[in-house]
Amino acid sequence: MSESIEPDAHRLGHALRADVLEPLKQSFVGKDEIIDLLGLCLTARENLFLLGPPGTAKSALVQALASRIDGRVFDYLLTRFTEPNEIFGPFDIRKLRDGELQTNTEGMLPEADFVFLDELLNANSAILNSLLLVLNERVFRRGRETRPLPTLMVVGASNHLPEDEALGALFDRFLIRVNCVNVPDESLREVLNAGWRLDSQSSNQEAPTSGLRADDLRRLHRLTPQVSIEQVLPAYCDLVIKLRGAGIRVSDRRAVKLQRLVAASALLCGRLDANRTDLWVLRYIWDTEDEQEVLAALVSQAVDAADDEERALGHPRSQVGEAPDPEQLHADLSVLAEMIERAGGVERSVARDRLTLLAARCQWVPDAQQRTFIENQVNELWARLDSAP
Repeated sequence: MSESIEPDAHRLGHALRADVLEPLKQSFVGKDEIIDLLGLCLTARENLFLLGPPGTAKSALVQALASRIDGRVFDYLLTRFTEPNEIFGPFDIRKLRDGELQTNTEGMLPEADFVFLDELLNANSAILNSLLLVLNERVFRRGRETRPLPTLMVVGASNHLPEDEALGALFDRFLIRVNCVNVPDESLREVLNAGWRLDSQSSNQEAPTSGLRADDLRRLHRLTPQVSIEQVLPAYCDLVIKLRGAGIRVSDRRAVKLQRLVAASALLCGRLDANRTDLWVLRYIWDTEDEQEVLAALVSQAVDAADDEERALGHPRSQVGEAPDPEQLHADLSVLAEMIERAGGVERSVARDRLTLLAARCQWVPDAQQRTFIENQVNELWARLDSAP
């Protein structure tokens, strides 16, 4: 692999996590899972479906994400009577006078980096075919007019699942599906505090941004083909076969496309080699709510087969409920410090490998103060290794 590719992958993946996703988690209580999946779909340039009632911050999440990346967003509530002009824009009157049919797309879906379509399954036949092209090919077509779209991600939302075949085809274009519900009662006060802070920022016109831009995300997306999936391919094939055996619908087309999400998980962790922990993404490919428990069990079996090194470098969603223990990390680093103190040449090589694994786990410590303390401990050990004769 090119030496110039890997630093770029690590930098962009880290920037998306640290500068965009983590701040969003601080603002939106109880939405960590959805935010991680938004990051995954952004990296893979795939679409995300949110299932849940109104008032659960679905639109606000997409708007906040777009503002941090300074991206253009198109947000629309679909009804049975929504017309194509409302989504894609009206015909340009000036050019229509000259007999030319061209759409004026200013401020509409064809010019957006982020698209949020609420009540997606209200889409009618008048706009269905155009939406399918947008979702599947990132292309807008109207009559003779065809143009590629800059769309990074489409998020669709509904409080129910599709019931007829036409809408099933639309739903199928969303590889990742996740529930979006109200937070538990015990977290309500935290939600109120976070909401008040968000309202204050909005009223003061404070739009938090990061150093990451839409073009950076396109560059990150272009790196996905550079990710090697050879190491994980046997486990991936085995998992797909088990899912099919359990009645989970995974067509050949979806199986091929899901590889991109596996690669995106690796990129978000700064890796150009996918491993078994990246199979966590398959937890979210359900068609019905009844399938969620089966998926969780089978995917967990596949992820649990990962070795310690793979786990250390894995995405945090691969170890739900298994966030690194900061006290254990501190103890392991203290033991390593003693090893470095007395290490010879061969032992120093072992110490470097061990420190690399521990450093990778540090980034997933939830508490910021504890994470900073441990990262300082890691940096000190790196300095001691580098200064050793």
